[in-house]
Amino acid sequence: MIRNGKGGGNTKTGLIFEGKTDLGTFLSLQQGYEIKVENEYVVFKGERVNISVRTVYYLGNKVAELYKKNEFYSALLKKLDIDWKMYISRKLLPDDSIFVIAENTVFIIECKHQQGNGSVDEKLQTCDFKKKEYKKLLSKANLDVEYIYLLDDWFRDPKYKDVLDYIHSVNCDYYFEYIPLYRLGLPVPNENME
Repeated sequence: MIRNGKGGGNTKTGLIFEGKTDLGTFLSLQQGYEIKVENEYVVFKGERVNISVRTVYYLGNKVAELYKKNEFYSALLKKLDIDWKMYISRKLLPDDSIFVIAENTVFIIECKHQQGNGSVDEKLQTCDFKKKEYKKLLSKANLDVEYIYLLDDWFRDPKYKDVLDYIHSVNCDYYFEYIPLYRLGLPVPNENME
Protein backbone atom coordinates (compact mmCIF):
# COMPACT_ATOMS: atom_id res chain seq x y z
CA MET A 1 0.00 0.00 0.00
CA ILE A 2 1.02 3.56 -0.54
CA ARG A 3 1.63 5.56 2.63
CA ASN A 4 -1.50 6.85 4.38
CA GLY A 5 -3.66 4.11 2.83
CA LYS A 6 -3.82 5.56 -0.68
CA GLY A 7 -3.44 3.28 -3.67
CA GLY A 8 -3.69 -0.47 -3.57
CA GLY A 9 -3.50 -3.59 -5.67
CA ASN A 10 -6.19 -2.81 -8.25
CA THR A 11 -7.32 0.58 -9.50
CA LYS A 12 -9.31 1.83 -12.46
CA THR A 13 -5.98 2.31 -14.24
CA GLY A 14 -4.99 -1.32 -13.72
CA LEU A 15 -2.86 -3.40 -11.43
CA ILE A 16 0.05 -1.48 -9.97
CA PHE A 17 3.60 -2.42 -9.03
CA GLU A 18 4.79 -0.52 -5.99
CA GLY A 19 8.45 0.00 -5.12
CA LYS A 20 8.07 -1.73 -1.75
CA THR A 21 8.97 -5.12 -3.27
CA ASP A 22 10.72 -6.37 -6.37
CA LEU A 23 8.78 -6.89 -9.57
CA GLY A 24 9.14 -10.69 -9.54
CA THR A 25 7.73 -11.03 -6.03
CA PHE A 26 4.89 -8.67 -6.87
CA LEU A 27 3.94 -10.51 -10.07
CA SER A 28 4.08 -13.93 -8.42
CA LEU A 29 1.37 -12.78 -5.98
CA GLN A 30 -1.02 -11.63 -8.73
CA GLN A 31 -3.86 -13.80 -9.97
CA GLY A 32 -3.01 -15.54 -13.23
CA TYR A 33 0.73 -14.84 -12.94
CA GLU A 34 3.45 -17.39 -12.28
CA ILE A 35 7.21 -16.93 -12.11
CA LYS A 36 9.40 -19.91 -12.96
CA VAL A 37 13.17 -20.08 -12.70
CA GLU A 38 14.22 -21.87 -15.86
CA ASN A 39 17.66 -23.07 -16.85
CA GLU A 40 18.66 -22.62 -20.46
CA TYR A 41 21.72 -23.48 -22.46
CA VAL A 42 22.85 -20.65 -24.71
CA VAL A 43 25.88 -19.94 -26.85
CA PHE A 44 27.88 -17.03 -25.49
CA LYS A 45 31.12 -15.98 -27.18
CA GLY A 46 31.21 -19.30 -29.02
CA GLU A 47 30.78 -21.47 -25.90
CA ARG A 48 27.74 -23.25 -24.58
CA VAL A 49 26.81 -21.90 -21.12
CA ASN A 50 23.98 -22.55 -18.68
CA ILE A 51 21.96 -19.55 -17.48
CA SER A 52 19.00 -19.14 -15.13
CA VAL A 53 16.10 -16.97 -16.25
CA ARG A 54 13.12 -15.86 -14.17
CA THR A 55 10.32 -16.30 -16.70
CA VAL A 56 6.92 -14.67 -16.27
CA TYR A 57 3.80 -16.59 -17.31
CA TYR A 58 0.30 -15.21 -17.43
CA LEU A 59 -2.51 -17.77 -17.69
CA GLY A 60 0.09 -20.30 -18.86
CA ASN A 61 1.55 -18.10 -21.61
CA LYS A 62 5.10 -16.78 -21.45
CA VAL A 63 4.90 -12.98 -21.40
CA ALA A 64 8.20 -11.70 -20.01
CA GLU A 65 11.58 -12.33 -18.40
CA LEU A 66 12.87 -10.62 -15.26
CA TYR A 67 16.44 -9.50 -14.53
CA LYS A 68 17.73 -7.76 -11.39
CA LYS A 69 21.12 -6.10 -11.05
CA ASN A 70 23.82 -8.51 -12.35
CA GLU A 71 21.25 -10.91 -13.86
CA PHE A 72 20.99 -8.38 -16.67
CA TYR A 73 24.56 -9.37 -17.64
CA SER A 74 24.77 -12.98 -16.40
CA ALA A 75 21.50 -14.03 -18.03
CA LEU A 76 19.96 -11.58 -20.51
CA LEU A 77 23.11 -10.42 -22.29
CA LYS A 78 24.53 -13.96 -22.35
CA LYS A 79 21.24 -15.22 -23.80
CA LEU A 80 21.54 -12.56 -26.51
CA ASP A 81 25.25 -13.36 -27.03
CA ILE A 82 26.24 -9.79 -26.19
CA ASP A 83 29.58 -9.07 -24.55
CA TRP A 84 28.89 -5.83 -22.69
CA LYS A 85 32.58 -4.81 -22.80
CA MET A 86 32.29 -4.42 -26.58
CA TYR A 87 29.62 -1.72 -26.18
CA ILE A 88 30.09 0.19 -22.92
CA SER A 89 33.02 0.85 -20.58
CA ARG A 90 31.29 0.25 -17.26
CA LYS A 91 28.43 -1.94 -16.06
CA LEU A 92 25.11 -0.35 -15.17
CA LEU A 93 23.12 -2.41 -12.66
CA PRO A 94 19.37 -1.91 -13.00
CA ASP A 95 17.28 -2.18 -9.84
CA ASP A 96 14.80 -4.19 -11.90
CA SER A 97 14.43 -4.89 -15.58
CA ILE A 98 11.87 -6.81 -17.54
CA PHE A 99 11.89 -7.97 -21.14
CA VAL A 100 8.26 -7.90 -22.29
CA ILE A 101 8.00 -10.20 -25.28
CA ALA A 102 4.88 -8.69 -26.92
CA GLU A 103 6.45 -5.22 -26.75
CA ASN A 104 9.93 -6.38 -27.86
CA THR A 105 11.11 -4.01 -25.16
CA VAL A 106 13.35 -4.12 -22.12
CA PHE A 107 12.03 -1.84 -19.39
CA ILE A 108 14.72 -0.60 -17.02
CA ILE A 109 13.18 0.32 -13.67
CA GLU A 110 15.15 2.38 -11.17
CA CYS A 111 13.65 2.83 -7.71
CA LYS A 112 14.64 6.07 -6.00
CA HIS A 113 13.81 6.80 -2.38
CA GLN A 114 14.87 9.86 -0.45
CA GLN A 115 14.44 11.05 3.13
CA GLY A 116 16.57 14.19 2.91
CA ASN A 117 18.80 16.16 0.56
CA GLY A 118 21.46 13.97 -0.98
CA SER A 119 23.01 12.38 -4.03
CA VAL A 120 19.79 10.76 -5.29
CA ASP A 121 18.70 14.24 -6.37
CA GLU A 122 21.48 14.38 -8.96
CA LYS A 123 21.14 10.75 -10.05
CA LEU A 124 17.77 11.59 -11.59
CA GLN A 125 19.62 13.71 -14.14
CA THR A 126 21.51 10.69 -15.52
CA CYS A 127 18.57 8.92 -17.18
CA ASP A 128 19.37 10.08 -20.72
CA PHE A 129 22.95 8.82 -20.51
CA LYS A 130 21.94 5.49 -18.96
CA LYS A 131 19.13 4.88 -21.43
CA LYS A 132 21.59 5.48 -24.29
CA GLU A 133 24.03 3.01 -22.73
CA TYR A 134 21.32 0.35 -22.43
CA LYS A 135 20.27 1.05 -26.03
CA LYS A 136 23.87 0.50 -27.18
CA LEU A 137 23.95 -2.80 -25.27
CA LEU A 138 20.71 -4.07 -26.79
CA SER A 139 21.04 -2.68 -30.32
CA LYS A 140 22.55 -5.93 -31.62
CA ALA A 141 19.41 -7.77 -30.48
CA ASN A 142 17.13 -5.12 -32.01
CA LEU A 143 15.31 -4.59 -28.71
CA ASP A 144 13.72 -1.32 -27.65
CA VAL A 145 14.59 0.20 -24.28
CA GLU A 146 12.37 2.17 -21.92
CA TYR A 147 13.84 3.81 -18.81
CA ILE A 148 11.45 4.42 -15.91
CA TYR A 149 12.02 5.84 -12.46
CA LEU A 150 9.82 4.64 -9.62
CA LEU A 151 9.97 7.57 -7.19
CA ASP A 152 8.70 8.02 -3.67
CA ASP A 153 6.64 11.05 -2.65
CA TRP A 154 9.77 12.99 -1.64
CA PHE A 155 10.20 13.91 -5.31
CA ARG A 156 6.77 15.57 -5.52
CA ASP A 157 8.38 18.65 -3.96
CA PRO A 158 8.17 21.60 -6.41
CA LYS A 159 11.98 21.91 -6.34
CA TYR A 160 12.09 18.77 -8.55
CA LYS A 161 9.88 20.22 -11.29
CA ASP A 162 12.80 21.02 -13.59
CA VAL A 163 14.42 17.61 -13.26
CA LEU A 164 11.08 15.83 -13.71
CA ASP A 165 10.44 17.90 -16.84
CA TYR A 166 13.93 16.98 -18.02
CA ILE A 167 13.25 13.25 -17.53
CA HIS A 168 10.29 13.49 -19.92
CA SER A 169 12.17 15.75 -22.34
CA VAL A 170 14.75 12.98 -22.96
CA ASN A 171 12.04 10.33 -23.48
CA CYS A 172 12.42 8.68 -20.11
CA ASP A 173 9.56 8.31 -17.68
CA TYR A 174 8.75 8.39 -13.97
CA TYR A 175 5.94 7.40 -11.65
CA PHE A 176 5.34 8.19 -7.99
CA GLU A 177 4.95 5.17 -5.72
CA TYR A 178 3.68 2.79 -8.43
CA ILE A 179 3.86 1.82 -12.09
CA PRO A 180 0.67 0.57 -13.78
CA LEU A 181 1.26 -2.85 -15.32
CA TYR A 182 -0.27 -1.68 -18.58
CA ARG A 183 2.63 0.83 -18.86
CA LEU A 184 4.97 -2.17 -19.02
CA GLY A 185 2.80 -3.88 -21.62
CA LEU A 186 1.86 -6.65 -19.17
CA PRO A 187 -1.61 -8.19 -18.94
CA VAL A 188 -3.79 -6.76 -16.17
CA PRO A 189 -5.75 -9.50 -14.39
CA ASN A 190 -9.49 -9.15 -14.53
CA GLU A 191 -10.76 -8.13 -11.11
CA ASN A 192 -13.49 -10.79 -11.46
CA MET A 193 -11.04 -13.68 -11.95
CA GLU A 194 -11.58 -16.49 -9.48
